[in-house]
Amino acid sequence: MARIAGINIPNEKRIEAALQYVYGVGSTTSKKVLAASNVDPNKRTKDLTEEELNKIRDFIDKTFKVEGQLRQQVLL
Repeated sequence: MARIAGINIPNEKRIEAALQYVYGVGSTTSKKVLAASNVDPNKRTKDLTEEELNKIRDFIDKTFKVEGQLRQQVLL
């Protein structure tokens, strides 16, 4: 099972939909991440290579506030 931003994302779903399990990543953000990472949005999570997963992780970490960072900001 792949982990992105500390969240296990489902293996059987398309990566475009699976990224939305991360707090702060919606449909539009998911599409932007995949376009910037050059990953096919129709691929299943289980079919991604480690290199593709690392590209996605790096882009999300550098560009967006997600999970804990975003939850703290929302509470303040």
